[in-house]
Amino acid sequence: MLTDTHAHLDYPDFEPDFPDVLRRAEEAGVTRILSIGTSIESSWRAVALAEADTRIFAVAGVHPASVQTAGADVSARLLEVARNPRVVAIGEAGLDYHHLPGQPGGPAEMTEAQYKSAQEQLFREQLDIAVNLGLNVVIHQRDAWDDTLRILRDYTGRVRGVFHCFGNSFEQAREAIGLGHIVSFTGIVTFKNAPLVHDCATRVDAAHFMVETDCPYLAPVPYRGKRCEPAYTRLVAERIAALRGTTLAEVAARTNENADGFFRFNRAAAASESRVLAQ
Repeated sequence: MLTDTHAHLDYPDFEPDFPDVLRRAEEAGVTRILSIGTSIESSWRAVALAEADTRIFAVAGVHPASVQTAGADVSARLLEVARNPRVVAIGEAGLDYHHLPGQPGGPAEMTEAQYKSAQEQLFREQLDIAVNLGLNVVIHQRDAWDDTLRILRDYTGRVRGVFHCFGNSFEQAREAIGLGHIVSFTGIVTFKNAPLVHDCATRVDAAHFMVETDCPYLAPVPYRGKRCEPAYTRLVAERIAALRGTTLAEVAARTNENADGFFRFNRAAAASESRVLAQ
């Protein structure tokens, strides 16, 4: 049994063959999938998918790149979504400095300082919601390592995060783990030109990582460049097992144990059982 801890099942990429996507996942041994919100609307769609299928769980959050369109009432709206019992974490939340104002693809309406400040405020608001609800956080971090850890230090002991799609150095992974957080690996671990990820996947303690696809993005070899889907979690886990000199069964068992400890699956399962009994 494997858990895809980061998927975007609400994206239109999966509309044409959604039942087949879930079937292929189950055939590959992927029995739990977390559908991650990137906006309020995306989070509600993730909840709807989770309410319709017990194999799916929702994570509610607003991506940092969406800060300009989040709205002044984003915290109240996100809190409403996150209170749904099928929501097992907050995210994806964090900081993304890859496209800053003044750079190609960056926002034109803000200065760099304003953009970074707005992202930090949005990140902190989501962390506050996580603390309020007793949930952990799925963290998006891109080119913003120092600021991300600076903010997270203020929440040490109150909330844990998983650094999804981890691609930094082993030393940085160890820094995050030292603050109580964990990391997660995607199909990048199967790429030949990903030495940092290979090193981390080999050396990080088994108690401190999970596996994911980030589908529809980052399809692993041999599907690189094509649409990714939850079934490919198995390929991620197989590659990690090879790097660590262990078995797929061992990686699956340990990453599932880590997912059980990080996400509140029991909360969602109890809600599903109550709904069935009420029918």
